[in-house]
Amino acid sequence: MNRIQIAIQKSGRLADKSLNLLERSGLHFARSKDKLFWYGRNLPVDLLLVRDDDIPRLLVEGVCQLGIVGENVAEEKLLEARQGRPEVRLDSLGKLDFGHCQLKLAVPEASNAKSIADLAGKRLATSYPQLTRRFLDENGVDADIVMLNGAVEIAPSLGTADAIVDLVSTGTTLRANHLKAIEPVMASQAALYRCPQRLDAEGEQLLDKLLTRIQGVQQAAETKYVMLHAPRSRLAEITAILPGAESPTILPLEGQDDKVAVHAVCTEQVFWEHLEELKDAGASAVLVLPVEKMLA
Repeated sequence: MNRIQIAIQKSGRLADKSLNLLERSGLHFARSKDKLFWYGRNLPVDLLLVRDDDIPRLLVEGVCQLGIVGENVAEEKLLEARQGRPEVRLDSLGKLDFGHCQLKLAVPEASNAKSIADLAGKRLATSYPQLTRRFLDENGVDADIVMLNGAVEIAPSLGTADAIVDLVSTGTTLRANHLKAIEPVMASQAALYRCPQRLDAEGEQLLDKLLTRIQGVQQAAETKYVMLHAPRSRLAEITAILPGAESPTILPLEGQDDKVAVHAVCTEQVFWEHLEELKDAGASAVLVLPVEKMLA
């Protein structure tokens, strides 16, 4: 069986969390001196560390079979590739719940513009010309796009643009440059993509195994294992309080016929309010434990 390659960002806001996700999924790599290619030690799965905007192209061309990249980058590069090849596609295998940000339209604080409609005929600076053009077309607005590869936020102060379309996480950079966001263009987060080419049977089986592991890690991060003691007379009331619990396990307690032990996997967040409700309902010895791995 040929080896599978996974591409992740070499450095940047998604790099550490992408690697952490793969390592928590049981993948171990021998790190190379150039830090660009890591050989898989326990599975035939290798790691490519590249620029994030190269990942969609590597997937489309079949150089790697899986990739973790921001949805904004994947969509921008797909729109660009489809100008010459309309059939180009990537298969998204799911959002990964990190690297959250938004592509937003922003203008100088002194501007009277309230929406994209107010910027007809103006200049928009961005590193995402395809997404910006789509946004303009969807809103029926004609404006000029000024392509910049970096420092987009300073374009209005330099007089090279009237507004910008750029990634915003906290808004700190906008405020530092006396800009204000007026309209969202696209919400984005890290996502897992696969190449459009089908692999042989063993390759597809390995991809399914990796996906199952990654989904298990994600599910475990949101899941808690709750253990408590409950009066038999109030068992239904107490189990109804447990968030996201399907069928709790009920166990007898030695020497206490009027009480049982309740073990439950809660797939929703467990807050202090839940614990206080459980106590008020008669529960005792309540423990909430993290879950490291899950297989549904």
